[in-house]
Amino acid sequence: MNKEELVIMEFRDLFNKMVWLNKSKMEDSLKGFKPSEVHCIEYIERNVDSNVTKLAESLYMTSGAISKLTQKLIKKGLIESYQKPENKKEIYFRLTEQGKVIYKIHEDLHKEFQERDKAVFEQVTEEQFDSMLSFIERYSRHLDEEIKKLGIDIRSE
Repeated sequence: MNKEELVIMEFRDLFNKMVWLNKSKMEDSLKGFKPSEVHCIEYIERNVDSNVTKLAESLYMTSGAISKLTQKLIKKGLIESYQKPENKKEIYFRLTEQGKVIYKIHEDLHKEFQERDKAVFEQVTEEQFDSMLSFIERYSRHLDEEIKKLGIDIRSE
């Protein structure tokens, strides 16, 4: 196995371990919510004037899927839609008080996981962080270009 294959395999393995380790705690604390719902809530809280287009791009989902997801979250009382007086065409979303509770639970879990993993990250130097981030950004840009070559816009499909 060459180093490229090893890096990809290790990324996949690392991601799978994180998901496995965090899954039961996430499911227990966020019973009745799918990961896509929680990530939608997270995006809306962190980004002012979230709309279907921005959510679709960020979550790598189709606009149709986001429309269904946001309708579900509205019915559950977690988000609400609004319009701006100067733009009656565009619909935006914000969290309700109930949605903010779910957001806080999710954030607290992430902080707990970060605390659990702190021992590893404390040993990483600035140069190592910079190197890892640089590689991830470069690889991500490469994958974006490959997607473009296919003539597919996965963010708005």
